[in-house]
Amino acid sequence: MDQIQHKFVQVQGLKLHVAEIGAGPKVVVFLHGFPEIWYSWRHQMICLANAGFRAIAPDYRGYGLSNPPPVPEKTMFVDLISDLLAILDFLEITKVVLVAKDFGAKPAYLFALLHPERVLGVVTLGVPFIPPGPGPSQYQKYLPEGFYISRWKKPGRAEADFGRLDAKTVVRNIYILFSRSEIPIAAENQEIMDLVDLSTPLPSWFTEEDLATYGALYENSGFQTALQVPYRSLDEDINITEPVVEVPALLIMGDKDYVFKFPGMEAYIKSGKVKEFVPGLDIIYLPEGSHFVQEQSPDEVNQLILTFLNARIWS
Repeated sequence: MDQIQHKFVQVQGLKLHVAEIGAGPKVVVFLHGFPEIWYSWRHQMICLANAGFRAIAPDYRGYGLSNPPPVPEKTMFVDLISDLLAILDFLEITKVVLVAKDFGAKPAYLFALLHPERVLGVVTLGVPFIPPGPGPSQYQKYLPEGFYISRWKKPGRAEADFGRLDAKTVVRNIYILFSRSEIPIAAENQEIMDLVDLSTPLPSWFTEEDLATYGALYENSGFQTALQVPYRSLDEDINITEPVVEVPALLIMGDKDYVFKFPGMEAYIKSGKVKEFVPGLDIIYLPEGSHFVQEQSPDEVNQLILTFLNARIWS
């Protein structure tokens, strides 16, 4: 971990934190999900650097060590996209492969649609390309009121829930919940944080040291921006009329990922419907994989990413 370097890039009035390792023209940019930050890519960054790639992982605005925006509740996905463009311009990087996890799939694919000249390929983990339009709010028709996204979309509800605990415990609970194969859904008079008993152990692949790192970073940033993007920005209107991504792409899904339980999601992926929007997409399933495959099975995921890069991007 010590070989990973850290810098701050001045972007749109904010100091954004960027972790980086490796050198050369083959650049891979990693985009995290929630409750993650740059650190969630530690295994992949070191592996790719050792294989001759330059690996870069920013913290989004308001996450990790990056400055919060002046008005967090107005932050949208489009801000993450413009931040990424500004970071690449500042670092004088013209073309990249984007590797994204969880909600990071949305800015990664939108960036590829809005700035196709800058993107050589896209890899996503845990979430496929979903055409711009209504986000998971559509699932509210089919899932109970206690669906975690519905709860976290409501200003004040998650803040009160999270505020009863320290940041480290909030991250701990979310890692436990999101590594299960069932969608987190609370009962009517229950909060999402109450779905995890304090005696429940961490997943075997997630150490107390890892948790302490996440906890310290969320103590620094808080959860205000993280609740805004993704959960309160999912219905943002991105004006893209032809959402077809033409670059080579890879989707890595754990077979035990709770995302498969979202209404229509498994059929959308496994029927090949997703390939109507991403014609160059390969899909790989990891039989024991959870929603955190890059931390759960780093060697396997590293090899899949390397194979994709060497066979389909820089062959």
